[in-house]
Amino acid sequence: MVKFNSWISAARLRTLPLSVSGIIVGTTTAVAEGSFSISIFSLALATTLGLQILSNFANDYGDGVKGTDNEDRVGPQRAIQSGLISQKEMFQGIIITAVVTLLFAILLIYAAFGKENLGYALLFLILGIGAIAAAIKYTVGKSAYGYRGLGDVFVFIFFGLVAVYGSYFLYAHQWNWLILLPAFSIGFLSMGVLNLNNMRDRISDEKAGKNTLVVKLGAKNAKNYHYSLILGAILCLVIFTVLTLESLNDFLYILAFIPLILHLKRVVENENATLLDPELKILALSTFATALLFGLGQIW
Repeated sequence: MVKFNSWISAARLRTLPLSVSGIIVGTTTAVAEGSFSISIFSLALATTLGLQILSNFANDYGDGVKGTDNEDRVGPQRAIQSGLISQKEMFQGIIITAVVTLLFAILLIYAAFGKENLGYALLFLILGIGAIAAAIKYTVGKSAYGYRGLGDVFVFIFFGLVAVYGSYFLYAHQWNWLILLPAFSIGFLSMGVLNLNNMRDRISDEKAGKNTLVVKLGAKNAKNYHYSLILGAILCLVIFTVLTLESLNDFLYILAFIPLILHLKRVVENENATLLDPELKILALSTFATALLFGLGQIW
């Protein structure tokens, strides 16, 4: 039971609502246009959850092996750091999760395109393999891009563009460039969560040689970057709604902007980065709430 609980902890369940936000937004925009499939939706959720758990395992492993997770770290203790899961066990967990996630991705692609749209199927297979590789390479290996300040790029592409626009395309099989606006919005909010995490860990990351974007920018510029991400996300969603407005229900998601604005106020006033940890949960859940309310407005 102790080992099982350790794996559940390593999966970091609190990160999962954020990871499915893009699927919710992409799916409901497709539903608003008359396209939906329960099998595509279920498999898209399973694939995205697999990617998030894989990323969490790989992050635990990569930072654990490199010694980045040490006594200087501010957030919750990681599985390898605490000794509850060995490096070998975590590596095996990464392999198993990657294989299962790839299987879900293949089933998703088949459910969406069958045998008729081979070109689209190959494109999404490449995206799926790329997402799995990116989830692992964030902190694992000598060329881990999270240690070079490129983590934000991965989050924007896969949890913003691919999650929203990709899931929309799985249903609709057509290009609609307006969907890029909500994709940007979820991407920016997801980047905000990563940026907040890196703001909290800036000092310990710098000591360990983990050159995140926050370490490169410095505390003041990282705050400015954070404001830009949150406000940019709000702006993109509002512009999309103005351009596609059918009823006032489309603006339902504005309710979720209240905790986002209050979050920004607390970040503005913050002078001790170690106190930012509770804001991670607030921002992640606010993003999830934004996605849910946006989706409800689309289909209501």
